[in-house]
This record gives sequence, structure tokens and C-alpha cells, in this order.
Amino acid sequence: MTKIFVLDTNVLIHDPEAFLYFEDNEVILPITVIEELDKLKRGNGEIPYSARQALRLIDTFRETGKLSSGVALPSGGSLRVVINENSHLEKQTNDNRIISTAFSLAIHENNTKPVILVSKDTSVRIKADSLGIETQDYLKDKTTVFQKYGNVLEDGKDAAPVSEEENGSNGIHSVRYVKSGDRIFRAYGEDKMELIRRQRSIMTISPKNIEQECAIDALLSVDVNVVALTGMAGTGKTLLALAAGLHLCTKSSNRGPSEYSRKFEQVMVARPIVPLGNDIGFLPGDIQEKLHPWMQPIYDNLDVIVGTSDEHVDDKDTNYKSSDYLIEAGIVQIEPLTYIRGRSLPQRYLIIDEAQNLRPLDVKTIITRCGEGTKIVFTGDLEQIDSPFLDAASNGLAYLINRFIQEENFCYLNLRKSARSALAEQAAKLL
Repeated sequence: MTKIFVLDTNVLIHDPEAFLYFEDNEVILPITVIEELDKLKRGNGEIPYSARQALRLIDTFRETGKLSSGVALPSGGSLRVVINENSHLEKQTNDNRIISTAFSLAIHENNTKPVILVSKDTSVRIKADSLGIETQDYLKDKTTVFQKYGNVLEDGKDAAPVSEEENGSNGIHSVRYVKSGDRIFRAYGEDKMELIRRQRSIMTISPKNIEQECAIDALLSVDVNVVALTGMAGTGKTLLALAAGLHLCTKSSNRGPSEYSRKFEQVMVARPIVPLGNDIGFLPGDIQEKLHPWMQPIYDNLDVIVGTSDEHVDDKDTNYKSSDYLIEAGIVQIEPLTYIRGRSLPQRYLIIDEAQNLRPLDVKTIITRCGEGTKIVFTGDLEQIDSPFLDAASNGLAYLINRFIQEENFCYLNLRKSARSALAEQAAKLL
């Protein structure tokens, strides 16, 4: 039996092509959704971009017929825009109007099809359910494979990324690490293994556990183009990524065929401003001053890596941080994700911090900007998602892991041991 799916606005913001993926069922867009997309389409950032994309795609199908009576979709289903003047909830909000549209379709006397309201907003799903309307999240980019992989890694005796199995494959082909006695091997493909160098320090940063040893190897390896590091706060994800990038930009040698000989022109760092796409124009100053509050954790990590000079000039403190020098010299660039779209980024060591707050569409946009010779590192905590419409199974970082888990140039490590301090680890466990 075919079904009727009523889409909330946030579904089309999450994926502007969402209405194409409901097979041979009927997809309904309440007129309120079109009005909300119209309000959101103005400005820069991912949200306005998604709104414009959705409206343009809907208009493409409008040209094939009348949206009021339904137009055919490539999947075999149909798309229809519905105007509903009936209100089934007391307060007239856009959410309630969308819910009322679904309710009217569900109780229509000539309708024999199940009606399902699709929304990424938990409050919308709760309110709709109270009216007896069947609801669900948008399921197309929900992921499960990465969770299975993470659970297998956690069964290791020594550390999350280390497997005690014979080849550590766990059914995947991406890079993983196998511990045998005191040795650690980097494994990839079905049966390829290489011994890695242990206790490798980079930019004065030394690994504090086996997890960090494996992370350093993946971050430096010329054969690993995409790295995903997950774990709770204090496990060293961002610190190690920055240290590796700086090492490859400033310390790495181009002599000989060394595995770590590849150099990059620049370390580029970006973090999503949550909620993603919000304008930062209301903050004073130039772009770097506007970004500073959001990027402070990056500056903190840079200061840990390179330190700050205590020199005095004319009996006065210089107050000049080494991180400022790295940025002014162009070695490190802090870049808002909003401005990455449309660019080509060759020979960069690109770090995307707090990637769990990205949508799958954002991750695709970012990774397709990578030019020749670029390495990209995603870091984040899948349990600390700030975006209201994302969860551990639908965010961009989880989506990336799910899609790249069989690629030999990809490495996913889930770091579990806190290296910040005993107090930080205690708080992470107890609070």
C-alpha cells in the first residue's frame, strides 16, 4: 500500500532533495513549508543555500504539471503542495500548521492511505503523535555501520583503536591498528599490514597512550587522505590534529621517499558556528575578530603546541602569542565553513573541528572542496551534538564514517582515554 508522507521544513533544510527519496509514495509539502523556505532563502550560509536549492528543485517539478494536483517524481511517487486552512491546535505557529495539514489528510473521509509526518524536530513529532498522527525522523542518511565498528574497537584490551584479532579487519577495509605484543601494525585492505613507529613525538607533543600513538600515525601517514577522530572531551583529538598539521607544514623533510615526507602549504582549520549557517555579522570587527569567540579552543591548542614567548623588550612584556605569529605568517588559517563553498583547496592540511554538528550535506560540500594533495581531518564527539535537528546517527561525521569505512585511504579512530587531566576524565565519567 502506498503512503502519504508530509514533510516538515527542517527535512528540506537538512537535505534539499529529500522529497525524491520516498519511493513510489505521495509526498506532501504544506504551503507553510514553502513560506518558511522563502523566508530562509536570503543571506549566506548553509541554511539559506539549502532553502534556495529546495525551492529551485520544487520549481523544476512545477514546470512538469500542477503542484496543487500532484506532479510525478522519478521514484514513481508524486509531489503535491497542500493549502490547509483548518487548525487542529490552539496556537497558530508554523509547526502547528504543518501538523494540522497532516492531521487533515489523516482524517479525510476519502483517504485510505496511511499518513506519516516526517520531521527532524522532536517537539513536532511529539505533538503530532498526541493527535494520533504517525511520525518519523528523516531516515535516508541515518547510519548504523559506524556504531558497529566502534563497538568492535571498544572490545580491545588496550585501547579503542587497537584490535587483538589476527588481522584486525573486523569486516572492513579502511585503516585500523593491530597490536601484537609490544608492536603495533597499521592494517588496511584485506591483508595489508605495516609496522608503525611507536612513541613518535610531534611539535613537542608526545602520545600519552596507545590510542594517541595510532592517531599520530594516521594523521601523519601519506597514504591516509581522510581521518575521522571521535571521542569525549580531553582525548586529544584537536590537539593531535593541529600538531600533525604543523609538523607536516614546518618540520617535515622532502628528502627521500619517507612515508612522512609529504608537506602541505598551510594548515586550515574550521569549526561550525552552531547553529550552522548563522550570520556572525552582528559581532564587531573584521572576520578574524568575529570568529575569535568560536575559535578560541583552536587558539588554546595552538598555544599549547608552540608555546608563548616570555621575552621582554625595553623592560615590557611583548604579549605576542606564538599562535598569532602562525596565523599572520599564513602557516595556519582560521576559516569559517560558510565561505568554503565554491573554493578549491589544494595542498592543504584541512581540519574540521566539532564535525558532529555538521549535516551530511555539509560534509559532502567540504570534502569536495579538497584539491590535489590535500588531507582532511574531521574531529568530534558523537555524544555532544549541539544542533537541534541532528543526532548520533544522522550527523555529518557519522555519515562520513559510514560511507568511507571500506576505503583504504580512510581511518576512523574512536579515542576513549582522556589525556587532559585526571579531573577531566573523572568529570567525563561521573557527570
